Parts: sequence; structure tokens; C-alpha cells
Amino acid sequence: MAQEDLFKKIIAHAKEYGFVFPSSEIYDGLSAVYDYGQNGVELKNNIRKYWWEAMVNLNENIVGIDSAIFMHPDIWKASGHVDAFNDPLIDNKDSKKRYRADQLIEDYLDKLRGKIEKEVDKASEKFGDSFDREKFLGTNPRVLANQEKIDKVYNRFVKALGKDNLKELRQIILDCEIADPESGSRNWTEVRQFNLMFETNLGSVSDSASKIYLRPETAQGIFVNFLNVQKSGRMKVPFGIAQTGKAFRNEIVARQFVMRMREFEQMEMQFFVRPGEELKWFEYWKEARMKWHQSLGLGEENYRFHDHDKLAHYANAATDIEFKFPIGFKEVEGIHSRTDFDLAQHQKFSGKKMQYYDNDLNESYIPYVVETSIVLDPTFLTVLAGSYEVEKIEKEGADDERVVMRIPPALAPVKVAVLPLIRKDGLPDVARKIMNELKFNFNCQYEEKDSIGRRYRRQDAIGTPYCITVDHQTSQDDTVTIRYRDTMEQDRIPVAGIRDIIAKKLSMIELLQSSVV
Repeated sequence: MAQEDLFKKIIAHAKEYGFVFPSSEIYDGLSAVYDYGQNGVELKNNIRKYWWEAMVNLNENIVGIDSAIFMHPDIWKASGHVDAFNDPLIDNKDSKKRYRADQLIEDYLDKLRGKIEKEVDKASEKFGDSFDREKFLGTNPRVLANQEKIDKVYNRFVKALGKDNLKELRQIILDCEIADPESGSRNWTEVRQFNLMFETNLGSVSDSASKIYLRPETAQGIFVNFLNVQKSGRMKVPFGIAQTGKAFRNEIVARQFVMRMREFEQMEMQFFVRPGEELKWFEYWKEARMKWHQSLGLGEENYRFHDHDKLAHYANAATDIEFKFPIGFKEVEGIHSRTDFDLAQHQKFSGKKMQYYDNDLNESYIPYVVETSIVLDPTFLTVLAGSYEVEKIEKEGADDERVVMRIPPALAPVKVAVLPLIRKDGLPDVARKIMNELKFNFNCQYEEKDSIGRRYRRQDAIGTPYCITVDHQTSQDDTVTIRYRDTMEQDRIPVAGIRDIIAKKLSMIELLQSSVV
């Protein structure tokens, strides 16, 4: 199956099984806005909880806050968002479609890299165990030609980004003959910058004095509360402040499902350190955050670091953690060494000191900051994409298949399904009793419609790790069948032991232990 087709199947599956719906769908939808369905919201909540537990509750020197979405407009002037929060956009004159110029070039480079990988795969298949990848990359003419193209375009691209040279970005697009992905046209406009912040008005008077913004990130709410948290919590550097919450960006080129939306949820932590120690902590949080992602069990090989080609104006180091989706590697988290830019700017614009007195050094200073910034929605998508599998199985001698979501059990939307084998002989009453006892501990689902096989398939499709089936033997010896999602194997267990058996398997503790550096 082509990877683009696989991605479309995952999106269709997400809608069919109550994970994600297009927002306002009965009114033909709203571009780049989505609603989370009954299973999606449970999965999203579980991911958020896992992040909070790992980030806040397991770290004695990290605390959480919940700052307001509306903040004083001068905050966004101080942070640079009013003047510099822009995307480079380019329009195709024939299709009337708008794109981010940098993404068009990045996609072009990815295609060239893909050609190299195809050559490597063909050679590997041909030569088998004797294949020498490094030698092949250094000697194959087609590989070398594509690598030369990559290096040449990449160097121009980095220089253009570094100088905000919009004309050069357009020229790269023209020189590489990059076409509109939908129409194939190469009739491009000039590249121009577009500010991403949503504006609104505070109160009943619509004038410039009442203009405020929907926050484009949650980080600034942490920075302006730095001293409040430090003093009230008697925090000692190094320490961190974390929060989760909605952010809003007027994405003109929003695409790729929930990967890039206008309304999204961030999970951020700002770690305050002594000046001069920021790069040490930057490396620490790189390792810690990568381990958290890999603890989800979606394949360590599916993650990689991608260092920034162009550093933000506030940063002296930055990298992204990327996940390999069916559409290629995409960012799921950023780790940035922000220096003292944010606190210094807020001190300058507010006139209030943002300094910390260090008793050990007997001096005051503005702390440096290392940021870990993760957007919940793409992380949600990593779990969907990494868990989705169409599995071939044998059924009565014939080939069959099932769609199974191998979501980590602790994160699964529904933890246990309770199923009476048939809808008579008192089995539903017994099943309901078991369900009512388990629902205080787990998110459970009761289902009695259709054959037991069909019900198992539906639970596989939403990622339910365990199914409890009540049958006629239950009334004889007080046992039930427990079915395991991943293997489809079944065991007979006592009714009295269901809670303890499942609790151990569904505990978030093992996940948390595997995420600790």
C-alpha cells in the first residue's frame, strides 16, 4: 500500500471509530479545524495525563500552572510575536492555492532523499548480506548526483532562511522547477510574510486600545509568572514550570489532518537555569524527551532528532524530535535553548525586575531557559499512525484480516469491554454486574449487539486491550474469558480476580518507569 493511501486510511479510520471528526461537518466543515470524538478525547486525555505525570509529578523541581488565554497585548510585543511571528507564503497564479515557501523546498529535498533510499533498498535487496551501505552511498553515480543536488539546494536554502531573503526562496523554487503539488503549475507569485496571530477586541469598544490576541503559544504565560511561581513555591534554580492549554495560529497553509491546525493544544515546560549551564541542560532534556516518546512503544527507529537550520532570534541551540509518519518524518516536539531573551524582554517592557537571587552564588541574574514544547495533536496522531495495523489472520483455513489499533494499554480510550456471549439466559445481567464493578477503576464499554466475533473486531479497531466475555460457564464456576487484543489469545480467569489482573496490565507505572532518564 502506498504511504499516502495508508495515511488516508488512518484518517478515515479515525472518523469511522469516533477518534476525530471534521469540525462543523454538517455545514461543510471549517478548514484545519477538527473535533475529537468519544474515543479521541479519551486518548487525548490519557496522553496529556502521561505527559503531566512524567514531566511534573516525577520531577521534584518542576511544577505546573494554568495561565489565561487572554493576556496583556504588550506581552506579545515583548516576545516579538507582533513584529516577527510570520510564515513565508507563496501563491500559485493558476491554481490559486497558497503554500509555505519553506515547506515546498523541504518537500523537494525530501523527495531527493527518497530517491536515494530507493536506490539503497534496491541494492540491498540485490546483494543481500554482502551489501555495504556506506560504500554504496559513496560510490553509486545516481546517489552521488542526487546528494550533490541536495547539498547545493540545502546550502542556498539555509542562507536564505538565515537572511530572511524572500526573493532567494522564490528563486530556489523556480530553479528547482518545484510545481504546485495539486495542479502541477509552476506559475508562482513573489514570497511574502504573513503574521499568524488572531486578533480580537476586549470589551464592547472596537478600537485600537482594546485590541488583544488569542495566544499563539503557552510559553509566555509561564514567563510572566516566573517570579510568582518562584517566590510562592520557594523554587531554587534549576527548576521548571509546565502547563498545557490551547493556542491559536491563523495558519494559511494548514494541512495534514491534525498535524497543523488553527486551534491546537500545547504541552510546554520552561526550565530555568544558571547562565552558562543552558547547553548542558539542553542536552539533558534532548535525551529525556526522546526517551519519553520512545517509551510509547511505537518503534525507536521511527524517531530522530532534526537540528534547526535557522535558529530563532531568541535561541542559541534548537532541535526537533521527529516521528516517521506514513507521509514522512514530521516534528512532534521542539527543544530550545532560549537564553535569557524572554525574561529580559518582559523586564524591559514591563519595567519590573525579572531577576533571581542565587544564594549559593550570592548574586542576582536573569535565568536562562531551556524549553521543551510538544503539541498534543501531532502526538495524538503519532499514536494513531504508530498503532494502526491491518493484520492478516487465518480463519477456518481461509485468509482474513482485522484492523487493530495497538495503542499502549495505559493510553487506550477504552480499557475493558464487557461482553455477554448471547443476549439471553441471564448472561447480560451477569455482564452488567461485572461492568458496574469495573467502571469505578477503568473506562469500560458494555456491548451485546452482533456476534461475539464482530464485537471483538470493533474493540480491536478502537484499541481496547482486554475483552471480558461472560458465557454459560460463568454461572457454573464464576469464571470469565479474557481476550487479549494484541495476540487474540484467551484465558479463563475468576470473576473475583478481574480487577487485579487488569489493573496490573493497565497501570501507567511501567510506562512512566520506562520514560525516566
